[in-house]
Amino acid sequence: MSQNTSNHSKRVPLLAPQFIVNKYTIGYNDTKDIMIKRYEHTQVGYFIIVAIVAAMVAIGIILANTGVNWIAIAVLVILAVALVLFPSLTMVIREEELLVQFGPGVIRKRFKLNEIELCQAVKNPWYYGWGIRLTPQGMLFRVSGSHAVQIKLITGKEYLIGTDVPQELEEAIRQAISYR
Repeated sequence: MSQNTSNHSKRVPLLAPQFIVNKYTIGYNDTKDIMIKRYEHTQVGYFIIVAIVAAMVAIGIILANTGVNWIAIAVLVILAVALVLFPSLTMVIREEELLVQFGPGVIRKRFKLNEIELCQAVKNPWYYGWGIRLTPQGMLFRVSGSHAVQIKLITGKEYLIGTDVPQELEEAIRQAISYR
């Protein structure tokens, strides 16, 4: 998959402090007054967005033609929630953590940098799917494509973080864990 160069993708130079985060910012660590963001990238799941919107339109048409159907309305609500929660995947590396969050950040996972033992860029098979999945290589977080960075924690747990820039994310993680 080619690199996403649209305006929807935030790219920050590796390990160049971007800004100081204040206490009103999502992800604020109460034990510190500031956190320096070292890396951030957001991948938008365009296919997921289009598929969910198309399904919502189809259900809306069915509802308009057949009248009230509570199952169809429930499915419509579930799709709307999925559209809000899973449109993108953002990876942020801060002083002491790697944060992976879907959409607005309601669903997220934090990894302490001092607990990451290894990382490497990988390509996953298409059938691993998108979203949050358990795979033979560990828990997968992905919104699009087949590329990911696999991280192994000192506990032995493994995770796959989907991204359209796997080499860039791998290098950012390697640099961050080498400075811990």
